[in-house]
Amino acid sequence: MTIFGWLQIGLVLIAVLALAKPLGLYMARVFAGERTFLSPLLVPVEAGFYRLAGVRRESEQGWLAYVFAVLLFSLAGFLALFAILRLQGFLPFNPQGFGGMAPDLAFNTAASFVTNTNWQSYGGETTLSHFSQMAGLTVQNFLSAATGIAVAMALTRAFMRSGASTLGNFWVDMTRATLYVLLPLAIVVALAFIALGLPQSLDANFVATTLEGAKQVVATGPVASQEAIKQLGTNGGGFFNVNAAHPFENPSAFSNYLNIVAMLSVSLALVYAFGQMVGSRRQGWALIAVTGVMLTVGVAAIYWAETSGNPLLHAVGVDAALGNMEGKEVRFGQAMTALYAAVTTGLSDGGVNAMHSSLTPLGGLVPTFLMQLGEVLPGGVGSGLYGLIVFAILAVFVAGLMVGRTPELLGKKIEAREMKLVILAILILPLVILGFTAVSVMAEFGIGSIMSPGPHGLSEILYAYTSAAANNGSAFGGLTANTPWYNTTLGIAMMLGRFAYIVPVLAIAGSLAGKPRVPASSGTFPTDRPLFVGLLIGIILIMGGLQFFPALALGPIAEHFAMLAGQSF
Repeated sequence: MTIFGWLQIGLVLIAVLALAKPLGLYMARVFAGERTFLSPLLVPVEAGFYRLAGVRRESEQGWLAYVFAVLLFSLAGFLALFAILRLQGFLPFNPQGFGGMAPDLAFNTAASFVTNTNWQSYGGETTLSHFSQMAGLTVQNFLSAATGIAVAMALTRAFMRSGASTLGNFWVDMTRATLYVLLPLAIVVALAFIALGLPQSLDANFVATTLEGAKQVVATGPVASQEAIKQLGTNGGGFFNVNAAHPFENPSAFSNYLNIVAMLSVSLALVYAFGQMVGSRRQGWALIAVTGVMLTVGVAAIYWAETSGNPLLHAVGVDAALGNMEGKEVRFGQAMTALYAAVTTGLSDGGVNAMHSSLTPLGGLVPTFLMQLGEVLPGGVGSGLYGLIVFAILAVFVAGLMVGRTPELLGKKIEAREMKLVILAILILPLVILGFTAVSVMAEFGIGSIMSPGPHGLSEILYAYTSAAANNGSAFGGLTANTPWYNTTLGIAMMLGRFAYIVPVLAIAGSLAGKPRVPASSGTFPTDRPLFVGLLIGIILIMGGLQFFPALALGPIAEHFAMLAGQSF
């Protein structure tokens, strides 16, 4: 590890923290229905959408109606995307002449992008037309992210209100998230990406002559526009198969820097907006501190593991001073690779700028574990915030048990109903991840897709289901996932990881909204102080460790000790 590497990492994190407050304040005004500098331009457009859809912005929904709106909207998006992928060969803007996707792959891809997972069992430049990339994937990059933001806003209002029966209007929240937040930011970032060298074209692939005189097919298309919303919406689905390791998708250190800032900015700003909207900016900063501490530790762990190198490579003559550069882009190096890997897995962003399968065993363990913690560091756009609040409710419950008081969070008493729903939400990830992994490692149709035997092969399967259920979408590499078994089960895992979590979260919101907001007293446990920050970090780590340490011990941890003993799989 070097000072220059840490300086690179520090500059990115400083930029993100600097954006958190102004962007968070702006989003708080947007979702409170207040005037912003974009209102003169966008209010007439917003009103026009409501007239076309028959939506009354002043009409609010209870938690159950909000749930049905989320599920029906997502179902409609899934069916539309599935149809586009299956009928791709008959649709316009298909200069490559690609045919329709197979049913199981289309199911997997539609589930992936509607759930904000963006797992890809295909190579984008060799499978999808420009129309599918734009009208299919990019549209869902906006709408799935906006859906997550809407659910986060519904939960935020539950803490703002007292004795209320409604949480807002999903259609209004989703429209404002898209129109006022994601679309303007995506335009700015896309233009910046174009200036940095990313293609933005409807041309077909072209043939280039290499320096050796050979012919090479070079893929191009509307890359910058998809890349912008992919990062801002913490989607992660790349235009190209190798994602942000491709020189057209991430050509330089500057584009890499912008990628990381873009993917962190909206999620972190939403945490600040939460504090602003509930009347406690200190609460927002406390939650930001939780994500900042854990994410920084994750970056340091990966950076240390990769610069320490691989003894097996050193034994065959690779310079130990170089660390482990296998599977990494030289233009990014170990520091920015470590930061990218930690950020994308601490978020629900499936973008990668290196092959995670080529990380050292402990370097690969960290991204896996960050996802298994529930994608709350700071997690996906919207989904990270409501996931963090679920853990915060559990933390105050534990604190209440220790001092013998009814737990409270921001003036709302946490009782048996909320705790049952919290536990239901938290159990989704281990049930889906460990259940599907167990079946896959026992069946021939599961282990037949792995590239490496032994602990590394287990890591390939475990990472795939972790990425799917956590709605992350990043790939470990090595696993041949484009099979009926993996396409189907990973698609189901994505659906459960998204919607089986959203339902109890909105039920919690409905329960809390109906309760009176009690003023803080001398016996109230403050949740905006360092003590609570430490408790919340402990709760998140303990839950993740209890649920997943046995599986990690059989995979990356066992592989680490085998590597130290000179064994290779």
